[in-house]
Amino acid sequence: MFPPAAAPAGLAARCTRMLLSPRSRLCLLLTLLVCGAAVTLWWQPQHLLTGARPAGSSGPAALVLFALAYGTCTSAFVPRPVLNLAAGALFGSQAGLATALAGTVLSAALTFGLGRLLGQDALRPLLRARWLTAADRQLSEHGFRSMLVVRLFPGLPFCAMNYCAAISRMGWGAYLAATALGSIPNTAAYAVAGARASTPTSPAFLAAMGFIAASALGALVVAWCKRKALRGD
Repeated sequence: MFPPAAAPAGLAARCTRMLLSPRSRLCLLLTLLVCGAAVTLWWQPQHLLTGARPAGSSGPAALVLFALAYGTCTSAFVPRPVLNLAAGALFGSQAGLATALAGTVLSAALTFGLGRLLGQDALRPLLRARWLTAADRQLSEHGFRSMLVVRLFPGLPFCAMNYCAAISRMGWGAYLAATALGSIPNTAAYAVAGARASTPTSPAFLAAMGFIAASALGALVVAWCKRKALRGD
């Protein structure tokens, strides 16, 4: 009489294993990414953050709300430079920097966590190309240093690098510390540019834009130097 009752239990266990399998979790991650991108293209939330400051949008509550919105929007592929400029324009250089940096770390933690939970097990076996294994080894063995360089030099998509780091064996501590430290210079430059956008000939605005241009050029040089190393030439 008891064996028939074991069949539903066995079926439930198989369904649970299938739903929690690496492939199913990867499909869920891809679905979330597609939905996030679609919502971003349709709603364009960056327009809400770069407009004029609404009445009452001051004080600690406004900073916290902006940081939460920043983290959510950048996780849904809204470009960080747009929100960094908005932070400076809305809250000034110092408060804008602090708010944008908090949103950056929040977004990095969200995307890293999603990639680690839903994508790592399915994607790691696919790292067979020589340059992919070299990049994975660099991130896994020298996580803090590698991520610090990535954050210091702009040009690489923020979300894409977060997911790449999640697939590697980089630790949470090194990843978040490198993100927080490495994001400060460029985030500060954009915040200053946003705060001084009304006076584009001011020394502060010109210095900020000069730093942004110089860091972009530096990123190109670093990418060129690393190209052969990653390919194993």
